[in-house]
Amino acid sequence: MTFDKGSLILVDYTAKVKDDDEVFDTTLEADAKKYSLHEENAKYHPKLVSIGETSYPVLKGFDEALAKTSVGDKLTIEVTPDKGFGARDSTKVRMIPLRKLGEDAEKVSVGDTIEVDNKRGIIRFIGSGRVQIDYNHRYAGKTILYDVNVLKALDTPNDKVDAILKERLPVEDSKIAFDLKDKEASITIPEDILRADGLQIMKHFIQMDIFKFVNTLEKISFVETHVNKQTPKKPEAKEKTA
Repeated sequence: MTFDKGSLILVDYTAKVKDDDEVFDTTLEADAKKYSLHEENAKYHPKLVSIGETSYPVLKGFDEALAKTSVGDKLTIEVTPDKGFGARDSTKVRMIPLRKLGEDAEKVSVGDTIEVDNKRGIIRFIGSGRVQIDYNHRYAGKTILYDVNVLKALDTPNDKVDAILKERLPVEDSKIAFDLKDKEASITIPEDILRADGLQIMKHFIQMDIFKFVNTLEKISFVETHVNKQTPKKPEAKEKTA
């Protein structure tokens, strides 16, 4: 079985550079710890991929290979630069005066990623009062290897909504709750993010994605519950008069 365009699937993967075996991305917490990539607040869970779509994209070569797989497949996918992070462009490597970095000039090291003139680049060389900045993607020109486990195809409305919420909401999976009834979905916003920056944007993309991938739904409601955490003041006792 292969996957049609628009199919939603869940995959686990660990990605590395073919030339030097540098592991730079993974969905697995154990691998993140093993390769010193672990981030305390990151969510480690299977990656949601929409085959041939831009909603939950991956590299083009990765996407094309996943379309030819089946649930249960464990394989290594090789992605060449033309279908990955692109070829290296020598015109994107610039030499600038070190003083242009201002206060950061004494703090930076080779390999650091910095922002100059509203563009992010990697420092490749520092010396003689100058700094060389590479504005190519860090893995431009590199062939990437993905060790992949194709876990599940999401076919039911419940599975699709569940995966979309886990991908979009920055909370523990156990705090995600929703209810599907007929042509309506009710989604509970976790208390942790009720005051989070960008909550309205999250809700916007969630409803767009759910309507796109679960086209039988006609209405989505977001439920927000705010609890009064202020302790009521006790009335002051009146002084007794003699």
